[in-house]
Amino acid sequence: MRFYKLLFVVAAVLLCSTLTWSQTFTLEQVLGSPFPSELTAAKQASRVAWVFDAQGVRNVWVADGPDFVKTARQVTHFTSDDGEPIASLRLTPDGQTAVYALGSELNGGGDSADPDHSVRQPKQQVWAKDVDSADPPRLLGELGCPDEECEDVEISPDGKSAAWAAKKKIWLASVDGKQQAKELAYIRGDAGEPKWSPDSKSIAMVIDRGDHKIIGVYDIGGQSLRYLAPSVDKDDLPRWSPDGKWIAYVKTAGTEQKRPLIPVPPLPWAIWVADATTGQGNEVWHSGTAPRDSLPEETEDVSFSFAGDRIVFGSEQDGRNRLYSIAATATVAGGSAPVLLTPGEFDVEDVVLSPDRKSVIYSSNERDVDRRHIWRVAVEGGQPQHALSHGDTIEFAPVLTSDSSTVVCLGSSATSPAMPYALTVSGREMIAAQAMPKDFPSAQLVTPQQVIFKSGDGLTLHGQLFVPRNAEGKKLPALVFMHGGPVRQMMLGFHYMDYYHNAYAMNQYLANRGYAVLSVNYRLGIMYGRDFRESPNSIWRGAAEYQDVVAAGKYLQALPQVDPQRVGLWGGSYGGFLTAMGLAKNSDIFKAGVDFHGVHDWSVFLTQRPYFGTLAMKPPDEDAAIKLAWESSPDAYVDTWRSPVLLIQGDDDRNVPFEQTVDLAQRLRDHHVPFEQLVLPDEIHGFLMWKSWIRAYSATADFFDRTLKQVQPIGEGVHSKF
Repeated sequence: MRFYKLLFVVAAVLLCSTLTWSQTFTLEQVLGSPFPSELTAAKQASRVAWVFDAQGVRNVWVADGPDFVKTARQVTHFTSDDGEPIASLRLTPDGQTAVYALGSELNGGGDSADPDHSVRQPKQQVWAKDVDSADPPRLLGELGCPDEECEDVEISPDGKSAAWAAKKKIWLASVDGKQQAKELAYIRGDAGEPKWSPDSKSIAMVIDRGDHKIIGVYDIGGQSLRYLAPSVDKDDLPRWSPDGKWIAYVKTAGTEQKRPLIPVPPLPWAIWVADATTGQGNEVWHSGTAPRDSLPEETEDVSFSFAGDRIVFGSEQDGRNRLYSIAATATVAGGSAPVLLTPGEFDVEDVVLSPDRKSVIYSSNERDVDRRHIWRVAVEGGQPQHALSHGDTIEFAPVLTSDSSTVVCLGSSATSPAMPYALTVSGREMIAAQAMPKDFPSAQLVTPQQVIFKSGDGLTLHGQLFVPRNAEGKKLPALVFMHGGPVRQMMLGFHYMDYYHNAYAMNQYLANRGYAVLSVNYRLGIMYGRDFRESPNSIWRGAAEYQDVVAAGKYLQALPQVDPQRVGLWGGSYGGFLTAMGLAKNSDIFKAGVDFHGVHDWSVFLTQRPYFGTLAMKPPDEDAAIKLAWESSPDAYVDTWRSPVLLIQGDDDRNVPFEQTVDLAQRLRDHHVPFEQLVLPDEIHGFLMWKSWIRAYSATADFFDRTLKQVQPIGEGVHSKF
């Protein structure tokens, strides 16, 4: 009897050694750094501006050259975590005034988000703040645009006026606040993408009329509207030449009714240039018709520009997202060929022109596939020059000062969060270091390992493996993390998007609590070439990307420091969809999961959303598409779902309908699958309040501790009850 008691005691000691972990920092600490975004530069002054989100408190900051490090300072003075984002930050050309949008975009009901449960109805508005004045910000007018990242406030070259698109119209206001926003003109259709002429006297815009789009040019003084070579096609992305005589734009085909949905059709495109006065235009270049020739929609907006007498554009015609330039006066008949600016096995992401329009500054993953660095190349072509950005750090979102002397960017590393930096000949210098909390736990963070492994069909995958400190000799619980998007890439350091900056911090926190975490860059993600991003039979057309999640789970199970019976997974948005797929199809591998606002039934989007348009536009393969979409959804496999799950979502989600989680919960109840839920009233998809992230991530860590660390039968303590 004593022998069995001794065995029990020894087993209990060994078990406790696997369940306890010495945590060295808190969730609040690792999520406590100010996140920078909206970096912008004045065109005629050595001044940059950005937005800091410090634990939910957002404010505009500026810094002046040449010593950006010593001159960084806060301009606005908001004080609460109120869920009011600042977007579309712009500086007037002289740098004297910052203009920005405050508040969230509208939902389907026409309301801005209210995660703070305010008793007043929130609004999305445009404001201006004089940088060197103690005067408070002044209201320029209402914004209220309807889509994610729809904010686009454009300042006139003379610095006197601001224009933006909202409510299917273009609005115009004076920056000094003396003329509140008013409708620019009556224009039939949905007007957007306002672009000022160099002399500030005209605005080019895109007018969407459903099955076709046309470029309109409105003369402010003459109050007249003209169109550029109108056609049955979709014209987009108007760009003025420096002298204001020409407008370049992109053309794709108009809507074809009853077009099959399976497989994904290519999207050929062309570049046109039109006379800004007469509207007469001609084609300068056109793509091929193969899938790789399709318009690079992920970067089309940032990579397309009028640079002097040339046009810079992006293309994926050889499988990589590269930059090219072509003479603006060329014609297809004339045989002018584009010049390749960025050769090599990498993809380009951020793109900006130098103030003199002679060179292009861009970020890419050249020679460092899972990071970003800054490069520079002449518009005419030639060997790219490395722009003081290299090594184990990450740099992104570059801007160039008005005299082209200094590149300012945002940057991070494996253990330091995103901050503004000035690039110098000796490296990079942090701007606004005084904003960093003194207790940010950089020294306690781990450096994730780059791992490369194969999926079930042989596709090469990249990931980042977070291994806790002092993990030797232990059998750890483990987690697979999947990013959302799905057109995203997690990197070997803090991310450049706030959502994934938080997710990276959470993976560090989970490692700090004793979990091995593998963040997998599954197919459909960016920076590994177009063929990887546009993999066939994926999303609702077959969900082939799910096999990458299975491969990641098996990779973890094979690690000597991982307990193969204690592997879970988590992710948000598209990562939430893949989390649900893992639990529904492979509860044998994944023993618990946390699903943040995931898609659970693709077929609903085809039957209830504007996929098919009007009845007359229904495609011939409608029934096959709906069947395939259902079979590509977690809901179709609830019969084999066994592992517990925590469902987290805000009920004002504008990306994934809240009904997706409501419906899944009922299915889980019907099948007696254990689940918990955390519903955040009035929150949107990317939580606007810092305390929402703290609450959601705290619940995530607690859930995994109870399901992957504690020994209990599945279903005890986690089943949701009425």
